[in-house]
Amino acid sequence: MEQFLTNNSLWLFIIIIFWVLPWKGFAMWTAARNSHKKWFIALLILNTFAILEIIYIFWVAKKKPKDLLKVFKTKI
Repeated sequence: MEQFLTNNSLWLFIIIIFWVLPWKGFAMWTAARNSHKKWFIALLILNTFAILEIIYIFWVAKKKPKDLLKVFKTKI
């Protein structure tokens, strides 16, 4: 465990967290609003480094990048 927490791996872990959390949050929020219960549970349980979340957002929920930017701009 001590080897895992070296400087390099700690920074990598932080970068991964900052990459995954916004995608997961937006995908789960969209799934909840669209009443996609199975997708919501899959997004909650599976950790795919945001790949599944991106697939859900752009192909299943059919959102466009401008929709994503619009949501983040209004929330901040």
